[in-house]
Amino acid sequence: MSVGKRSLADRIPLQPGTLVPVIGATLAVACAEFVRNGIYVGYLPLVAHSRLDLPITATGAALTAHLVADTLMRGPAGVAISRYGLRPVVAGGALLSLLALALLPFTHTFWLLILLAALHGVGFSVMWPGVVNLTADSSKPGYSGRALSTVTMFALPMIGVGVLVYGAIGKQGGNFPLLLAGGLQLLAIGGALLMPMRRVRQHETPSAPSRESVRRVARSLLPLMPAALLQTGTLSLIGPLLFPIAKKLGIEYWPLVSILALGGVIAYATIPFAGRIADRGSARLVLASGFALIGTAFVLVATLPPIWAFYPIAAMLGIGYGCVTPGWSALVTGTLPEAERPAAWGALMTVENAGTAFGPVIGALAYQTIGVNGPFVVGAVLALITASAYAVFRRAFPTAVQT
Repeated sequence: MSVGKRSLADRIPLQPGTLVPVIGATLAVACAEFVRNGIYVGYLPLVAHSRLDLPITATGAALTAHLVADTLMRGPAGVAISRYGLRPVVAGGALLSLLALALLPFTHTFWLLILLAALHGVGFSVMWPGVVNLTADSSKPGYSGRALSTVTMFALPMIGVGVLVYGAIGKQGGNFPLLLAGGLQLLAIGGALLMPMRRVRQHETPSAPSRESVRRVARSLLPLMPAALLQTGTLSLIGPLLFPIAKKLGIEYWPLVSILALGGVIAYATIPFAGRIADRGSARLVLASGFALIGTAFVLVATLPPIWAFYPIAAMLGIGYGCVTPGWSALVTGTLPEAERPAAWGALMTVENAGTAFGPVIGALAYQTIGVNGPFVVGAVLALITASAYAVFRRAFPTAVQT
């Protein structure tokens, strides 16, 4: 029995005593992602006119205001975590999000909706910086890539699940969708309260940043910033165009679901193996390989192959995405200075969010100007540039992650 317990503990990539706080943090960000994507993408476009007496264009503006506020506040969120601690900042952000949601039914003017959406974005902005910093601090030495990948892969699917659920229940009327959002946001607050007051590896109250610490953070962020912008832009190119592109390619709904499911299963299966390699000092190699596979897969899709060919292409994409997640996590944790990591990671996430926001716009422009294969052509170029940058500029990263 004791041997079995020790082997189970050895398989968990977290330090003893940190599992419950990390589970709480993962629950908090998963609920928050479910709610915000469900409300702004799945629910509000369906009820804007009937319940809020607003045009549907107001919901698009609200989503933009929410994302802009989230993006701009990621850096200050990281600074706040460094200064005031994990639990109060993340729980406070979740509470602010709950307040914005509670006021939503009383919103009947355009500018009030925009204000509440921005307020919700400010509240949400602390979630990911808090979760990734807690997970990185809680991981065992040499396990940060795997730990962060596990948390990310549990939380990110809630984006799509929230949209699908709210798209299904939004038309039914009544208060249930908003009550569900409020209940899940309360659950997010509960998860945040399980987080520690201070960072796991922080034993002193942080002092005001010195010039040397600012320079150290800037040096560590410089090689990561272009990569963060390029890779999130690459990964978000196709999302909003998925169903129109599938229709143009003659892929019906269930075959599309099976293709996506195959890619997702292979991505999840790849993460432990890729994470082990990344955590052993080859983060840059794993990340470059992942983007090389994604770029190659996009090139193949751009040739408009027969439907059967999308299954092996999905497998290639799955391996690529399964390499990117742990590779990036290990690269960031190995590059950012630990003492200033929350503030630095907040700044980096601002750039990542910018790439996520601009990716769909670039994909839509490519779709309109080039055609159905346009987003894949652009995506292939961006992915291969990113892979080449990781391969060529190896000396920009610490020796611990540049193999």
